[in-house]
Amino acid sequence: MTAEPSPEPFPDLAPYDEGMLDVGDGNRVHWSVAGNREGKPALVVHGGPGSGASPGARRLFDPERYRIVQFDQRGCGRSTPHASDPAADLTVNTTAHLIADMERLRVRLGIDRWLLFGGSWGSTLILAYAETHPERVSEIVIAGVTTTRRSEIAWLYGGVGAFFPEAHERFRAAVDAPAHAATQDVIEAYGARMVHPDPAVRARAANDWCAWEDAVLSMEGQGTPYGDRADDARLGLVRICSHYFARGAFLEEGALIRDAHRLAGIPGVLVHGRLDMAGPSATAWELTRAWPDAELHVVETAGHLGDEETRRHLLTALERFAPERPARAAPEE
Repeated sequence: MTAEPSPEPFPDLAPYDEGMLDVGDGNRVHWSVAGNREGKPALVVHGGPGSGASPGARRLFDPERYRIVQFDQRGCGRSTPHASDPAADLTVNTTAHLIADMERLRVRLGIDRWLLFGGSWGSTLILAYAETHPERVSEIVIAGVTTTRRSEIAWLYGGVGAFFPEAHERFRAAVDAPAHAATQDVIEAYGARMVHPDPAVRARAANDWCAWEDAVLSMEGQGTPYGDRADDARLGLVRICSHYFARGAFLEEGALIRDAHRLAGIPGVLVHGRLDMAGPSATAWELTRAWPDAELHVVETAGHLGDEETRRHLLTALERFAPERPARAAPEE
């Protein structure tokens, strides 16, 4: 029996509309919309935190059937002020603020309910939003499940160092952290360097943090996705990451899985790589047990960044949740 070919992503797609949304606190959030103006609304929630929206994510959606919304979370991408500026106030950049921003964007675009799509940190924000506003969510599709519990943060910046001891030692030594220092203390030390008055200190800290992130992903053979970012993007990312991760993403520990019952009736598809060193699949498994309307696909060959099989599951899920293809007008005689 011949295996079915993996579906291909859709062609590159430019937005037909975009703008800046004033969300208060001196922040303006960049948003864009692509695809079919009358299509099913879908919000793409980017990772990081602080990575910014990726145009490539639109290629997973059928542009004839989806209205694809993207936004740059506070402090990153084209949103202002940018977190690479140490003067930017991050006290008004929390998970609760981001949830409120998503709601403002939904209202601004006149959307009643939307499908939520994302992964990694994006999955944490998706779950936090959906558990707060379940009536506004039609379906959820996640690639790379995280809930950003303190235990998950401790793994990513501590426990997984058992697999990469040389890189982990460099990560800690870069902020003069002793061997016995708690993982949270290391993260806080990076956060302090990201607001240091000397730009060289900030740049070194951002480079050292990104070198660690790339080490964790190094077995996936996809280069250095953190280190390859532009300078401002790298600075903003590390400042926002250290801000959120030093504080447990401003969430009560375990709350997203504890409150997953609020997602009842929302269909979900979760796709997670068995070889994900950044976020072991135990979190995806726990979430599935707490959310009966979700189905979990563990991809044996994939890591955190996913592979062709990951993409196949995502395209299949988005195809399943898409509306009927619009009827084409008959040619005039």
